[in-house]
Amino acid sequence: MNTAFLKNNFEQIFKQPAADLFFSPGRINIIGEHTDYTGGHVFPCAISLGTYAAYGPRADKKIAVCSGNMNDDLVVFDLDDRELEENPDHKWINYFKGMIAYVQDESQKLDHGFNLYVWGNLPYGAGLSSSASIEMLAGHVLTEEYGLEIDPVKLAQLGQKTENDFIGLSSGIMDQFAVNMSKKDHAILLDCATLKYNYLPLDLGDYEIIIMSTNKKHSLADSAYNDRVQECQEATNRLRQKLALERLGDIDEDTFDEYSYLINDETLLKRARHAVFENQRTIKAAKAMQDKDLDRLGRLINASHVSLDFDYEVTGKELDTLAQSAWKQEGCLCARMIGGGFGGSAIAIVKEDKAEDFKEKVGKIYQEKIGYAASFYEAKIVDGTHKL
Repeated sequence: MNTAFLKNNFEQIFKQPAADLFFSPGRINIIGEHTDYTGGHVFPCAISLGTYAAYGPRADKKIAVCSGNMNDDLVVFDLDDRELEENPDHKWINYFKGMIAYVQDESQKLDHGFNLYVWGNLPYGAGLSSSASIEMLAGHVLTEEYGLEIDPVKLAQLGQKTENDFIGLSSGIMDQFAVNMSKKDHAILLDCATLKYNYLPLDLGDYEIIIMSTNKKHSLADSAYNDRVQECQEATNRLRQKLALERLGDIDEDTFDEYSYLINDETLLKRARHAVFENQRTIKAAKAMQDKDLDRLGRLINASHVSLDFDYEVTGKELDTLAQSAWKQEGCLCARMIGGGFGGSAIAIVKEDKAEDFKEKVGKIYQEKIGYAASFYEAKIVDGTHKL
């Protein structure tokens, strides 16, 4: 990223020099999908695609945020404004409003406003967590520039609170945790129930991760995402007739099998089965990574997609086309959808010397079957949100 671009645009718009620059990454999840809100494990990492910002202080109590991705759209609001922005062109500003409100609740009232120029190379709606990237960007601008002492895990939780309470999406902690806490060349094995975590080297040998975007935009708040949360909760409630459990992540496959009769509903059974088995797959995948057993890692990642398709039903034609065509390509270890689903992106782990051929062939199949092109991204695994 050319930082001069950020500085020049900031100065042109706000007529003052930028004081500081920030970067907040997007994220991918190696395995462990729709397990964060069911108290299971996830295995994400931050990527080199993300959101950049240039910051400058103001003397008044106004916040002015300009998006370089929205035709230099400038939105100005008061420091204590907690009203949801209803203008469809301005809805991105809600993530800033939520974080500013909750950071002040957690720490202290801010005594002045600021100007912020934001530009990102993270494809919006691609399931790479652009919203968490913005939330953690806002969190770091506030903690760094105002000298606030907020624990980094707590900051991630405030991002989740923004999604849950301000935006209205019943999401778990994974996205904000990965964006804020990631470490270069590592993935995070995170227990979403306890928030205990370990960094594991993401050692793929002569393989690389390719991100495959369906280019079908998704909005989780408008999708069946919240329905899945409710279905898992209902399945949990039914299991509690005989089991002392708080969440689906508390039980293993054998226990689930023995007590599945309590659920007694085809849809709820499938949703719960995915959550339980995906949690166990994630634990096994982290062990396979530690053991450098890439073949097993690949099988578990492929199985994750199958479960998300048949049991959780969040894939759809576009994501299935990417994953299934990827499986057939020479040099592809594995592939699966990532994120909430209903569009967005998938990942594939592919031999480095086969990557270009892989993208060409999968892209051709996708174009022929879906009718428009997929996009492919190669991203490095980077540190979480930070000041540049």
